[in-house]
Amino acid sequence: MKTLIPATAALMAAVLLSGCSKPKALPEAGYPVNPVPFTHVKVTDSFWGQRLDASRQVTIPLAFSKCEETARYDNFVKAAEQMHADHNLGFEVGGFSFDDTDVYKTIEGASYVLQTAPDPALEAYIDSVLEIVAAAQEPDGYLYTARTMNPEHPHPWAGETRWSQEEVLSHELYNLGHMVEGAVAHWQATGKRTFLDIAIRYADCVLREVGPEDGQACVVPGHQIAEMALAKLYLATGDRHYLDEAKFFLDYRGKTTIKDAYSQSHMPVLEQDEAVGHAVRASYMYSGMADVAALTGDASYVEAIDRIWENIVTKKLYITGGIGATSQGEAFGANYELPNATSYCETCAAIGNVYINHRMFLLHGQGKYYDVLERTLYNGLISGVSLDGGAFFYPNPLESDGSHERQPWFGCACCPSNISRFIPSVPGYVYATKGNSLYVNLYMSNTVTTKVGGRDISLSQKTYYPWSGQVILTVDETELKGPMALKLRIPGWAQGEVTPGGLYSFADGLDGGFRLTVNGKDVDAAVEDGYVTVKRRWRKGDSVCLQLHMQPRLVVADERVEADRGRMAVQKGPIVYCAEWADNDGFSVREATLDPSTPITTDHDPDKLGGIDELSTAARIGDGQVPLRLIPYYAWNNRGKGEMIVWMKCD
Repeated sequence: MKTLIPATAALMAAVLLSGCSKPKALPEAGYPVNPVPFTHVKVTDSFWGQRLDASRQVTIPLAFSKCEETARYDNFVKAAEQMHADHNLGFEVGGFSFDDTDVYKTIEGASYVLQTAPDPALEAYIDSVLEIVAAAQEPDGYLYTARTMNPEHPHPWAGETRWSQEEVLSHELYNLGHMVEGAVAHWQATGKRTFLDIAIRYADCVLREVGPEDGQACVVPGHQIAEMALAKLYLATGDRHYLDEAKFFLDYRGKTTIKDAYSQSHMPVLEQDEAVGHAVRASYMYSGMADVAALTGDASYVEAIDRIWENIVTKKLYITGGIGATSQGEAFGANYELPNATSYCETCAAIGNVYINHRMFLLHGQGKYYDVLERTLYNGLISGVSLDGGAFFYPNPLESDGSHERQPWFGCACCPSNISRFIPSVPGYVYATKGNSLYVNLYMSNTVTTKVGGRDISLSQKTYYPWSGQVILTVDETELKGPMALKLRIPGWAQGEVTPGGLYSFADGLDGGFRLTVNGKDVDAAVEDGYVTVKRRWRKGDSVCLQLHMQPRLVVADERVEADRGRMAVQKGPIVYCAEWADNDGFSVREATLDPSTPITTDHDPDKLGGIDELSTAARIGDGQVPLRLIPYYAWNNRGKGEMIVWMKCD
């Protein structure tokens, strides 16, 4: 049994988004910037409050119920029965080789919920599930029901022996990754070692059997995530071997038998400079590279992901923050290949895009990474789940002929279970600290208590963002003895920039800008690295008001994006808009031509689609003009099937 080292609110939070006390034996290396754990942030926001409530009350219970209905739990039960049988019981192995991970991911999300909303019944339910999981673990720690339930005839993707098909389809190490992620979250939430010990035993099995030494299987994950997870397990236990294994997985990629762009194994990772292949695998790998770079101090990994990030943001990013242009391989396309009706933009890939950009910020402390993170979060990520939390998109296209419809579950259920684990962690993306500086990265109403320079400060944030650009921050309590630098992010859209690097740009000639006051007095502060900084000795009652000038804007794409030539999109603040059938009766929104000379007006409707700003303008159909209404992209397909479009033809 491993001896656990208490987690650190500085180093560990950078990867885990949660907080505990300082470890005794971790290296100096780590992320330069540290996020404030989500457990320290109490959201009072109506926009995000709705989503957090829906996740807790609907999404997570639904995911657990689907694990019951779709035999996810039965797989563990059958594996345990087979292990104790003296002959092959002949269980048929169906589904996917990674179905176990839906259980692990849902436990992870539920564990985050337990940290902010204790629920004895939920905790007891998870305990009952973990009894089933533990019983399916083989004596040496291996836990992969797709093989164990029928060793003679395992899942077709599993291969005849352990790890033999890992780089292709078995997902054995992918299962390990999600197991560790869920296990660490459960340990932090409950203090119980049950799940963590299961994960440690499987990780130790991997350490023994997978690696570069004689007698080991020299393979790397076919579907990445184990890299991130093993870095996290290292932080939880202090056992350097887990971090070394994560680095082995990265160092040997492109050097083993399988060399394929689909799984980013076409060349060594340090030589890569373009995002290619399966977008979820890629985003998880880039996130793992950041973790390993931060924890080992290996700058070569940072240089590689800097190059890849630049390629994504300037050539392969959708205006919604989605990534992955093609359904063939759920993959990145060529540079500037960004089709709309056939765009894939998998929900899991949007979550991966948030992971990448969060880590890039933690490495570099620049607001441009949060510009991409925010765009993804408010558009291409939350579009993946219905407003009530009970139906999901797998792909998130930017145009629909009416054939798309959210589903309550999928045979390949990675997206619903991923949403289950992601949404409860959102408050952990709001704030970060470095030395005597406090970063305010996202704007949502909340209260927070954190340490800056080793001393406590409590703040309240009040805003109606994303519908209003006004944000008020008030110091509630402070133990600070000296000055603190409060760094408020000024989004690119408020500075005349749609996305870093110019893949998209504003086309209307309107002004953005912002106004900043402290205790009612104007402050003339320059923007540096995406932030304005107010440094002073803070006292209880001090108030900062940031007013971001927010209005509807017209957006065009780089001419090299063929799908968007002669078209415009509409954005207000961080929200990308679309035209949907339900608001535009009598004509096809896909055939409408936007008139850029017609003003766009805003009306807030508190009852429509959970409360939205609806935009109104005019469009041309044939020789006639029709009124055109636009809703936030994330809210489409909540009123049934029908046409939708983001990039509209324009005169």
